[in-house]
Amino acid sequence: MKNRIVLLVMALIAFGVVQECFADRYLVGSGDILRITVYDNDDLKTVVRVNDSGTIIMPLIGRVKVADMTISGISDEIAGKLADGYIVNPQVNVFIEEFRSKKVVILGNVVRPGLFELSGPISLLELISKVGGLTSEAGNNATIKRKGRKKNDVIVVDMVALIEKGDLRQNLQIMDGDTIYVSKAGMCFVTGQVKAPGAYACDDNSTVLKLIAVAGGFTGKASQSRVKIVRQEREENKVYKNVDLDSPLQVDDVVIVPESFF
Repeated sequence: MKNRIVLLVMALIAFGVVQECFADRYLVGSGDILRITVYDNDDLKTVVRVNDSGTIIMPLIGRVKVADMTISGISDEIAGKLADGYIVNPQVNVFIEEFRSKKVVILGNVVRPGLFELSGPISLLELISKVGGLTSEAGNNATIKRKGRKKNDVIVVDMVALIEKGDLRQNLQIMDGDTIYVSKAGMCFVTGQVKAPGAYACDDNSTVLKLIAVAGGFTGKASQSRVKIVRQEREENKVYKNVDLDSPLQVDDVVIVPESFF
């Protein structure tokens, strides 16, 4: 999954998809520097920093509130004010010359969890890439806790759909003040005659055969017809013998591959 993240992010950046998807959804705030031009009116060209009250000063029209607005929204707002007695059909373009620093927290199963200051629009995949990617124990979901106007919103992102299936609808824009938590995968264990015994991530789609494949496959001494599953049920361990290799697994299962007698 980690490699898929890196490749997908590189592809997105290469084709400009991330910028195209998120640039107009970025909400301007105090500290951002805007470059504003009005077609055929060079005297109205200005570069201005959004002040702490979320406003800017624009020639002719004076103070304009721009905080929590998108670039297109600000363009429309300025154009509307200029059209009110100043310019006929003004064509206004707004660009973000410099982004303010925004703080997000990313926790859980990423390589470098913690508090990060990020400039400009950034997607979930880009953020995960910046913090070193996912750990080997990362689960299938990430949650984003977002400060709303009245309450905190919690958004659940399906990481499997995003990374394995390329569903970019899951690749949300990260906002100032977000807290992101990447879940931990359930673990299953495999021991005995496999090439790399150990603990591996497993979920509802895992089977005995898939787990053994992740563990490098059977050794030449493995008895493939005598595989056992040890499962905790009602506070005691239950042993399932001679299981089918397509048998589904549950979190914390132990798969034992015995040695063949021949």
